[in-house]
Amino acid sequence: MRTQQISEADPTLLADIERLPDLNLSAMRELWRQRLRQPYPPKLISPAIFRVMLTYKLRELIEGPLSGHARRKLKAIEKARQAGGIAGPFIHLLPGAVLRREWNGQFHEVHAVDDGFRYDGAHYRSLSEVARAITGTQWSGPRFFGLVARKKS
Repeated sequence: MRTQQISEADPTLLADIERLPDLNLSAMRELWRQRLRQPYPPKLISPAIFRVMLTYKLRELIEGPLSGHARRKLKAIEKARQAGGIAGPFIHLLPGAVLRREWNGQFHEVHAVDDGFRYDGAHYRSLSEVARAITGTQWSGPRFFGLVARKKS
């Protein structure tokens, strides 16, 4: 749940975020102290990383913290990445994207549309439904179409 809407936020917070690219490390540290009223972050940190941290913290003041679901999802992605597996489950194809796949000697073409996918004259809500229609078995649609890598063994 968000604690504050952007429209209700202190407009100077948004201005601080916009000027971050122009600030040096000492100015960013001062902004951290003033806005967050917390001790400084570790001193051995690059300006680029600190800028990302500070931007996140200021956005959190405006929009509220990440939901528990979002935090768990990010932890799962990081765990999979460290294990050499799939980088993340966030696959978003824009309408108009075309996926092609050869299966059992036949070529299949799928079109991404606003509300799902079109394949062989029919509408599908997910790529997994399309993969099931093509193969007759349960498949991960993103994996079937080569959008995610297989887990390294």
